[in-house]
Amino acid sequence: MALGSKLQKMENCGNSRHMVKKILLGLLVLLLAIQFIRQSKNLAPTPSPADIQIRHPIPPETRRILETACYDCHSNNTRYPWYAEVQPVGWWLADHIKEGKSHINFSEFDRLTPKRAVRKLEQCADEVTEGGMPLTSYRFVHTDARLTEAQRKTLADWFDAVRTTITFAETN
Repeated sequence: MALGSKLQKMENCGNSRHMVKKILLGLLVLLLAIQFIRQSKNLAPTPSPADIQIRHPIPPETRRILETACYDCHSNNTRYPWYAEVQPVGWWLADHIKEGKSHINFSEFDRLTPKRAVRKLEQCADEVTEGGMPLTSYRFVHTDARLTEAQRKTLADWFDAVRTTITFAETN
């Protein structure tokens, strides 16, 4: 009887291994299949005439900071890393960009009402000053978006200057 139960356990163990192999193979096939389901890229063919940089002059260093630290998620032109081609990571990035643009899209900035533009710029200055932007997950991978205090101040000061310009233009 002991030999029979040992054989039964060995047979069950073999069945379990076979089942695990089937599950892993199924997951591999699924992972390969989802590689063909792609999101559209956030790449505008030409710069938008409503881009914040068109109407509001920006010093070269501030432009570099804005484009490096903000534009991937908050404009119509994203610099995609290699891993954006791997699903489901690409889907996550597409959703992240869509959410970022829903908060502020610098490529469409001049389409905002003056009141909303002023409020958005105030929020941008606060987020940058307090270290909430760029997001930690973004800074982790994009080391060039790790802003120094001086860079944070430069960007926040520019947001404030643009905000003042819009407020002044609105009252005149």
